[in-house]
Amino acid sequence: MSFADATIARLPRPIRPFAERHHELIKFALVGATTFVIDSAIFYTLKLTILEPKPVTAKIIAGIVAVIASYILNREWSFKDRGGRERHHEALLFFGVSGVGVVLAMAPLYFSSYVLGLRVPEVSLTVENIADFIAAYIIGNLLQMAFRFWAFRRWVFPDEHARNPEKALESTLTAGGIAEAFEDHAEQHHLGQRAGHGVDDNTVTPLRRRVRDADQLGDSSESRVSKTS
Repeated sequence: MSFADATIARLPRPIRPFAERHHELIKFALVGATTFVIDSAIFYTLKLTILEPKPVTAKIIAGIVAVIASYILNREWSFKDRGGRERHHEALLFFGVSGVGVVLAMAPLYFSSYVLGLRVPEVSLTVENIADFIAAYIIGNLLQMAFRFWAFRRWVFPDEHARNPEKALESTLTAGGIAEAFEDHAEQHHLGQRAGHGVDDNTVTPLRRRVRDADQLGDSSESRVSKTS
């Protein structure tokens, strides 16, 4: 059992079903909090030591390290069963989506500053700082988080069980695949009797097709591992 699964199991019973349904979102939020700490720690460490006169350079370095950490943690933890793309294509899409997310995060701050005019001397310094915090760190981060989570699942890691064929088969069996297979088998058997012959052994039912696809995916994954090892 993973750390996230163990944590969800300890949650109060009323909210446990919600956490189980949205475990990827919870992991994604935890990764975001972790990379925020990484970004802040590196930025202030550099800014207060060797890069004291160059805060922008310190922020760029901290941001790059945080994005790389975000990619690794999201790929290997938040969306560990997802994938389906080549590694370089996946990484390129990840950093592209992250760049769009940064722009979205800055949009509320731009709107607050230059459309609403919440800047000194139009407002007090206290009002300006409060408006900047709400726009940049609350609205901006929530907007960026929602977009990145949707885009990661939609484009970067599109296939739900691409890296875990066993879960793909389990999902098939628990999502009505057995009932569908029995219905298909009964229909084929009925048609076969009406035609005066038995059921064709070569008939591929939906369950057989899904099991076959999962097995082929597992074989291809094993072959790729053996080639790279």
